[in-house]
Amino acid sequence: MSSTDWREKKREEVFESTLRGLQNRRRIDPSFTLEDLRSALNHLYILDGNDWLGRGELGDIVSAATIAAYEHFQNEWEKSLADFEDEAPKTCSKGEA
Repeated sequence: MSSTDWREKKREEVFESTLRGLQNRRRIDPSFTLEDLRSALNHLYILDGNDWLGRGELGDIVSAATIAAYEHFQNEWEKSLADFEDEAPKTCSKGEA
């Protein structure tokens, strides 16, 4: 194992674990909205920027992987909404035929 393998392994572990947690929350919590996700992501951005004490390399990996998972989940959620809107039947307004 090279000296950088642990970094990639940790990044993948945190990303996948965070993504599974978000998917599970969306599935079981009907009150969880896209706005809730965006708010949590904004909070993560703030925490990432507040590194004045220094998280160290491991903390940086965890923070970056967590943010990446949230961003991925947000993009997928927004894409699913756009796809749903594209597939929704179109209705005619008055005067259209």
